[in-house]
Amino acid sequence: MSGQDTGDSAMRIPAPADRIVIVDDDPSMRIALMESVRRLGYEVQGAIDGADAVERVSEYKPWLVVTDLKMPRLGGLDLIKEIKRRSPHTLMVLMTAYGTVETAVEAMKYGASDYILKPFSSDLLDRVIANLKARGADASALSPAPIDQRSILTQDPGMARLLSTVEGVAASQATVLIHGESGTGKELLARFIHSRSPRAHRPFIAVNCAALPDGLLESELFGHERGAFTGAIMKKIGKFEMAHTGTLLLDEISEINVGLQAKLLRVIQEREVDRVGGREPVSVNIRVIATTNRSLYREVEEGRFREDLYYRLNVFPITVPPLRDRPADIPLLMRHFAAVSAARNGVPHPTVSPAAYVALQDRRWKGNVRELENVMERAVLLAGNGPILPIHVLEDINGQPVVCAPVPSVPLSSVNGSLWEMERELIFQTLTRVKENRTHAAKELGISIRTLRNKLREYRGPSCQVSE
Repeated sequence: MSGQDTGDSAMRIPAPADRIVIVDDDPSMRIALMESVRRLGYEVQGAIDGADAVERVSEYKPWLVVTDLKMPRLGGLDLIKEIKRRSPHTLMVLMTAYGTVETAVEAMKYGASDYILKPFSSDLLDRVIANLKARGADASALSPAPIDQRSILTQDPGMARLLSTVEGVAASQATVLIHGESGTGKELLARFIHSRSPRAHRPFIAVNCAALPDGLLESELFGHERGAFTGAIMKKIGKFEMAHTGTLLLDEISEINVGLQAKLLRVIQEREVDRVGGREPVSVNIRVIATTNRSLYREVEEGRFREDLYYRLNVFPITVPPLRDRPADIPLLMRHFAAVSAARNGVPHPTVSPAAYVALQDRRWKGNVRELENVMERAVLLAGNGPILPIHVLEDINGQPVVCAPVPSVPLSSVNGSLWEMERELIFQTLTRVKENRTHAAKELGISIRTLRNKLREYRGPSCQVSE
């Protein structure tokens, strides 16, 4: 029964734990979300903006507020701060667009328990609410994971379609095999699947099959009994048992030797684990997700991987595209990693200049998203208190400039020389192209006129004498 119903003198007064407020200035969106929440059995009220929401929260005392970001009078971020000031135990979920990742980071710092990237389905909102309910209604007990561990960020159409497909298979019990180059985010996708599955509140256990020698890997996966071998001074529970009722990720499964593959096949088929030195099998209820950066089919053809195990794993294959095939994601991820790195290192959050975006568009990205994360970590530290410029993202870890496509319209005559020389050349060439206009040059470089003036004073070159 809705809180809007009337005419029943014995109408149940909902407890605060049943109440949710939806805040969105778009009437159609607000009504749709309210109806979705009502179907879950919650009492719900709508607010047309942040100011309206503050009044409703004071009177209605909900356990959860779901708010849009951009609204008149009082926006989502200010609403989160105000609600947390007035009612620290009220949970907050922010709805935000793909291009506002930094804002989502800020919202989590202000006390938001979760965020949802637009556009999203009503099913996703249902899962977010269910997750928060399962974690408890006390906001003080919540410890939201860092934003870079919570979600896959994309605005690439192909990647968006992939995630939509994955959303569907996540609800099933199917074994998933994820292909992709190193650094593309295969483990993140596996966690994405787990978080949207019926096992979301059960364990997620990851095993890096390439990180352990064969002898240790067997014990790590299946466990062992006390005295099973020299050094086994106590019983050890393996990863399969630790993942019972949840999800087990076998990362880089192609690295498992053929002998161990036979035992792995039996566990997946029978859902029973034989500990090393054990007398009886132990039943396990798990979902298996495997990742590989090689072609398992080719590994089968060349005799390095069991064919029967391959077909057991390849129930639902997924291929994660490399970053070079997702150019639309590069600016989004640059902003995201800049925000995360700044927060991690305790430095001011820098802006990323448009020229820096362009400088990385044509890079080959052999290390994929992991490589971009490292580039932005260095860029944040190099930029100091200023914006991130092309010179900051073109510097390799060994101090040598990375050879990549130059910024269009601002071609560097050479990528050799010191960081200082490259920066100076970029600034002078930009000034030449805009006919020595400092205002236009600063805008194109993504820096302030004051920063540009200081740089020119530092260089003391003939191009310092320019008009404003």
